[in-house]
Amino acid sequence: MYGPEFAADPAATYGKLRAHGNTAPVELAPGVRATLVTGYEAALHVLRSPETFSKDPRRWRDLADGTVAPDSPVVPMMMYRPNALFTDGEEHRRLRGAITDSLARVEPNTLRGYVERSADTLIDLIAPRGEADLLGEYAQVLPLLVFNRLFGCPPDLGERLVEGMSGIFDGVDAEKANELLTVTLLDLIALKRARPGQDMTSWMMAHPAALTDEEMIHELVVLMGAGTEPQQNLISNGLRLLLSDDRFAGSLGGGSLPVEDALDEVLWTDPPMANYAVHYPIRDVVYEGTLLRAGDPVVISLAAANTDPALTNDQRAGNRAHLAWSAGPHNCPAQSPARLIAAVAVEKLLDRLPDVELAVPVGELEWRPGPFHRALASLPVRFPVAPVSGEAVAGREGARRPVLPAFTGQPEPPAPAAPVRPEGTWARLRAWWRGE
Repeated sequence: MYGPEFAADPAATYGKLRAHGNTAPVELAPGVRATLVTGYEAALHVLRSPETFSKDPRRWRDLADGTVAPDSPVVPMMMYRPNALFTDGEEHRRLRGAITDSLARVEPNTLRGYVERSADTLIDLIAPRGEADLLGEYAQVLPLLVFNRLFGCPPDLGERLVEGMSGIFDGVDAEKANELLTVTLLDLIALKRARPGQDMTSWMMAHPAALTDEEMIHELVVLMGAGTEPQQNLISNGLRLLLSDDRFAGSLGGGSLPVEDALDEVLWTDPPMANYAVHYPIRDVVYEGTLLRAGDPVVISLAAANTDPALTNDQRAGNRAHLAWSAGPHNCPAQSPARLIAAVAVEKLLDRLPDVELAVPVGELEWRPGPFHRALASLPVRFPVAPVSGEAVAGREGARRPVLPAFTGQPEPPAPAAPVRPEGTWARLRAWWRGE
């Protein structure tokens, strides 16, 4: 499940695996054995049975005994961390409660404003060029800008988070980038302990869960991880569908933008995290005649379960019974905000660049290899050159950057001149953060 053949056509692999029944043996990476759940009902059984299937990776036998090397490429996505994703029972409820209760305090209209203004910022950088990679220059960056606002980052820490995340995304000195990210989050936590504000970081700290600084780091990282990679895939996969599928693209010219329908289709057929929700049997379990050994990873194929031939209803528009958000006690706590971010991001781009089209045939788009995600490598598009937003530029002299709303209440830094084009999207974004 880790090569380019799987990435190019995962549905073909799922079809072959179904010959084994609702579960099948797979290899996530060289030497990393697991069981993949491909049936919808079987997936629900695992996801809703915490008394039998644990989320705690410390139960993973092959990692504990050295069969799987610590430097295996899938270990960072599967290893234990003290956050809501990798815990069970009361500890899970405590850590998850801090997240869900804090997310509930985010007003949808405020979040929509964050997304719209962040989207305008990024579109202003590409609009004068007539071409762009909507993955690397839009879908990948926008969630990070929004999260900076949700976390209440002042501009200097926001710049460092951008730099740290860009290093991780770009694979350039990832170890140094990860260290920068950790140190920056520690600084953010220290700042919010001293001067709490109306933001997610402060709310989580004040929560009755009484999170330690270490727990805060891991909670913020899991929020960032869940809010960046899956979110960028949902945005880019939605845009790909709208720009290539006649069922959706055909109505764009008529002014009808069926964004919600497109997102439903993506969440059913190409969910951003295609295979994840890793569980570990607490004891040996026989399920439909298959032995699932204690401590062996059981991976839920959210994509295969959603397309299980046993499902008789193929009406996807408006149907939210898919498993893209998982299910059971570990279902995604941010479903509504995540969907709002994706919908507004897509709507804003199509509104600002209504004549955008793919720069290559849809069949030539490449997918990033990997067992867990359904992720494009890039999304090249072209469009008629468009002006930047009136809010962003009033002429090169005296132009002001778009003002992103901030939870912190701190004043915006001095306004720069109109955006120029430093090398690379992340370089341009860092320049924007610096006010250059």
